[in-house]
This record gives sequence, structure tokens and C-alpha cells, in this order.
Amino acid sequence: MSAPAPRPPALPVTFRPTATRAVLLISAAAMFVAMTVMSLLLETLSGGERGSFILMAALFAGVLVLLSRPKVVADDQGVTVVNLTGTRRLVWAEILRVNLRQGDPWVFLDLSDGTSLPALGIQPASGRARAIRDARALRALAEDRGTHGAGPGSPGPAHDNG
Repeated sequence: MSAPAPRPPALPVTFRPTATRAVLLISAAAMFVAMTVMSLLLETLSGGERGSFILMAALFAGVLVLLSRPKVVADDQGVTVVNLTGTRRLVWAEILRVNLRQGDPWVFLDLSDGTSLPALGIQPASGRARAIRDARALRALAEDRGTHGAGPGSPGPAHDNG
């Protein structure tokens, strides 16, 4: 027996792994401060070596900030998927299916052009129950707002194994 379809959430709504984001941003700041202070306290380092330490700290922090970017923002017009290095805007009719299958690292959006777009803003690694809830909410929005669910021959609902 399948669970009843959830009511779509009020728009706009943002889905993002908040705990993971907080850990990444706090770690980035702590690591940058620690490496910078360490480079300034080591008296045997030259100015260039200190600069290199601080530059490396900034690069490491930048990577952690980049990893904290993913989110999925749904509004009246569609969905904006922000992944590590790119952002893609989709209108609701482009989203045919929202998938989160057992073992998937994040949600995948099946699109009307035949491609699939990973949506890293919803990921089980940050909490399986929350990821399933968020995927179902996004699926309900896509089914409610998209035009694909109204006619015969349209794809059936996506499945999550959880």
C-alpha cells in the first residue's frame, strides 16, 4: 500500500541540506582561521611561505564553500537547481518526474528533453527521512504545477524506495 500523495508546500520553497551546509561553512571558517594563525605564529616561515599558507587556506575554504552551494528553489514559475558549479532554471512543464531511488546519492529530475538533471540540494546523506520528505514535496509540486500529468500516456509517478 503506498502512502497518500502529500499536499504541495507553499511557494516559494527552498530545499537544501542545511546541517551539511552548516558543517561545511563552519569548517571552512575554522580551517581558514587556524591555518592563517598558524602561518603567522611560525617564526621560521618567510613572508612568501606565510602567503602560501594563507593562499592554501583560502583555496581549501573555497572548496568547502563550493560544496555547500547545492539547493533546489521552487517558485510559481518553476525550479532553480543550484549544484556545485552550475545553476539551471526549469519551468514546471519541463520536469516529468522527480526520482529518489534506493542508493541514489541525490534526487534526479527527468526532463522533457530526455535528459536527467541531478538536484544535489536533496540528498539522503544529510538525512534519509528528510530527503524522502523533500523529494515527495518537490514531486507533488511538479505534478501539481506541471502539464505532464493531465493526459493519457503521460509518465506515471516516480518512486522512492523508502
